[in-house]
Amino acid sequence: MRAVSEFGLNCRHVHFDTTSRSVYGEYEPYGNDPFEITYGHSKDHRPDLKQFLISMLCVDRNVPVFGKIEDGNASDKRLNNDVLSEISKYMAVHGLGSGAFIYVADSAMVTKNNLKTMGKDILFISRLPANFKECGRVIKEAVSKDAWEDIGVIAETEPTQKRPAAYYKSYETEVTLYDESYRAVVIHSSAHDRRRQKRIERELAKEKKAITEKCNEVVRVEYFCREDAEAAANRLSKESCTYYEISTRVEEKPVYGRGRPRNDGFREIKEMRYLVSAKVSENQEAVSTFRKEAGCFVMLTNVPTETQEEDMGYDSKAILKTYKEQYGIEQDFGFLKDPVIVNSVFLKKPERIEVLGLILLTSLLIWRLMERSMRQYVEQTGEKLPGWKYKPTDRPTSFMMTIKFMGLAVIKIGKERRLSKPLNSDQKAFLLALGIKTPSLIKPRPG
Repeated sequence: MRAVSEFGLNCRHVHFDTTSRSVYGEYEPYGNDPFEITYGHSKDHRPDLKQFLISMLCVDRNVPVFGKIEDGNASDKRLNNDVLSEISKYMAVHGLGSGAFIYVADSAMVTKNNLKTMGKDILFISRLPANFKECGRVIKEAVSKDAWEDIGVIAETEPTQKRPAAYYKSYETEVTLYDESYRAVVIHSSAHDRRRQKRIERELAKEKKAITEKCNEVVRVEYFCREDAEAAANRLSKESCTYYEISTRVEEKPVYGRGRPRNDGFREIKEMRYLVSAKVSENQEAVSTFRKEAGCFVMLTNVPTETQEEDMGYDSKAILKTYKEQYGIEQDFGFLKDPVIVNSVFLKKPERIEVLGLILLTSLLIWRLMERSMRQYVEQTGEKLPGWKYKPTDRPTSFMMTIKFMGLAVIKIGKERRLSKPLNSDQKAFLLALGIKTPSLIKPRPG
């Protein structure tokens, strides 16, 4: 809270998420442990290893203000509920009214208990789980009505040839969950289209293969009467298909008597048999709809569109941009799990791991505050800072800054402290952006 006050952090959006950290070893319980190291759903894709979870609350995009080590098998749904309960108590104690902030979390938040806990007092933005019937319904509604509202590009970074900018459009409606109505914003993303292209092709290929095998079974059969062949063709043409159509026809196959044909080529037909010919073709309308639906996801929120208070109402674009800020907390988890910072965890007692977690979260807080200060400096002064490959950047990072100071050391000779070499222009630029004077590097302030 001291950092929030000192740096004037924007607490309008509060982001929550969890990640897992795998460990090696048995980790038998000691008794009265603050959390349990055990097997659970591994976000590291290592279900063979025991783990613990890290839960975190961030404000101002990616600045951590709360973190906790949780049981390795804890459910994200329950952890969301625990945090929401604590937030409700905090609001009651400090007299915060409805809409004081917006709680942002992923789809694990959307449960009956969590929605009930938030009620009308806590505003939220989340993603409607794809396995909810309402999700599929509103996506189909959006695609069929084709009444999209263009949002455009919201990415702050410049697009590249390998990573083109995603283009968004939205369609707004309502959904009913557990007898309560909520805003549902269907988002179509061009990037979502590209990412899901392989899955779409797999599903189409899977259905085509199944239909082709079914057709091959039917076309191999010879029928002795046309009625049977036509009945089989009719059944095949009505075969249940989502993305393909089967067209059939009955063909005659004459069976000739024994012996050579006459000199004039005439052969006596002994009997007539019948074959079913089948052709599989893509249902273009169904496939087009499928591709459009695959590029969609649904945002769920109770944030009003318009309010009497300024900047309190959120349109579709604001809802999407706020949820996209969730990427900041995912970047924070990347910091906490970076093998350069912390490789394997060799601490055996949970309480020691908890202390390590506190150190890492404090380090992350400082890391993000430095980055925030540098970007504010660039925004306020218009002066870019030295970036990679000697190119100026308006998005400096803390890692970028630390690289610039590599090799710089403080030497102590007797009672005197001095830098091993003078600061270069890049280092001076970063210190200026951070508001740090050179003497502070030599004589750090206590406390």
